[in-house]
Amino acid sequence: MEVKSKKKSGKEARSETKTSENLRNVKHKILVLSGKGGVGKSTVAANLALSFSMNGSEVGLLDVDIHGPDIPKMLGIEDERLTGGGNGIIPVPYPPHLKVMSMAFLLSDKDSPVIWRGPLKMKAIQQFIEEVDWGKLDYLIMDLPPGTGDEPLSVAHLIPDASGAVIVTTSQDVALLDSRKAVNFVRALNLPIIGIIENMSGFNCPHCGERIDLFKAGGGEKAAKELGVPFLGRVPLDPKIAETGDSGEPFVLSYPRSESAETFKIIVKRIEKFVRKRE
Repeated sequence: MEVKSKKKSGKEARSETKTSENLRNVKHKILVLSGKGGVGKSTVAANLALSFSMNGSEVGLLDVDIHGPDIPKMLGIEDERLTGGGNGIIPVPYPPHLKVMSMAFLLSDKDSPVIWRGPLKMKAIQQFIEEVDWGKLDYLIMDLPPGTGDEPLSVAHLIPDASGAVIVTTSQDVALLDSRKAVNFVRALNLPIIGIIENMSGFNCPHCGERIDLFKAGGGEKAAKELGVPFLGRVPLDPKIAETGDSGEPFVLSYPRSESAETFKIIVKRIEKFVRKRE
């Protein structure tokens, strides 16, 4: 099904201008999305943002998932609250080089559900982008909710000059089917596709060292080749990633020399190379 572009209304044009003005000091805007849930997209987004920041880049991490804002939990900052400044809402700092914005910072209780229909969600996302004082950033990483619905579509329309999209998948056929839809969704919106990341790809047994493909392997790379988009890398399945996410101690900071952390470093270099070619 084709996503057809339409002539912008005056309100949409004004919103786009306001967004451009607020993000004028952000060099690269990167969307992280997946065709379905359960592929570890938020974990990948958080560790990507941290990997960029560990290189010395100034990074913003925007959690666009209104109903399931998990990024603050993964970073151990879920009890933080937002404050206002002269230039808008001040995102929560994560020293030394990361700033974070999430719906989780606005909830009175961690267990409170956000029971909103589309228009309210779209307004909140618009505020996150237009009214947050991101300041000067090298990268703004946006963790979108899974699928190709309202939220990803709204972000894409608000930021038509995005540097590109990263699609996260596992090697399972069901996940690959939906990741293909995500690739075609991005293409329909005329956004650059930075590439596909295959998450949970292979597991090294801690007892014997044997490599086990619990969820298959290689499917993400195969899909990338068939679709004609870059393949960014495979992130191995590592129990420590789940442990650190639950404890709020980010994986790439806790285990910087692990295979998975090294993979994130390689992926970051490939993303940097992609966006710099488009500067």
